[in-house]
Amino acid sequence: MSPCGKRIFLFSLIAALGVAGSVAAQDQGMLRVYMDQARVLKLDRPVSKVIVGNAKVADATVADSKTIVLTGRSFGTTNLVLLDADGNAILDESILVSIDEGNTVRVFRQTERSVLSCTPNCEQHSQQTDATTTP
Repeated sequence: MSPCGKRIFLFSLIAALGVAGSVAAQDQGMLRVYMDQARVLKLDRPVSKVIVGNAKVADATVADSKTIVLTGRSFGTTNLVLLDADGNAILDESILVSIDEGNTVRVFRQTERSVLSCTPNCEQHSQQTDATTTP
């Protein structure tokens, strides 16, 4: 296989793994929101109290009595609890805040991994070094 063919295969494999990861989060019953993006939650009854476990990860704003806007603030997980006027739970869900996998490219160089967000121009999003390497 040519070097170009190997790169295409590698990027295809990485993209497939990213899609599998996002499906796994939805299968676990988590609400998923992308960082710096909003998601609208429509409720069947009015909400009285909104509780976010970690406001650094996600924010919830009451748009009207039956509409909540959930915004991803930073990467991670937290939970969202919505209560009605009687204190009954309308919603009690875990939230996963992540990057939009469809607009990212991962670059691996030996023990270093970089994630580039490409919307519309590619910019480095994060960089990690494998801690299991030997000196």
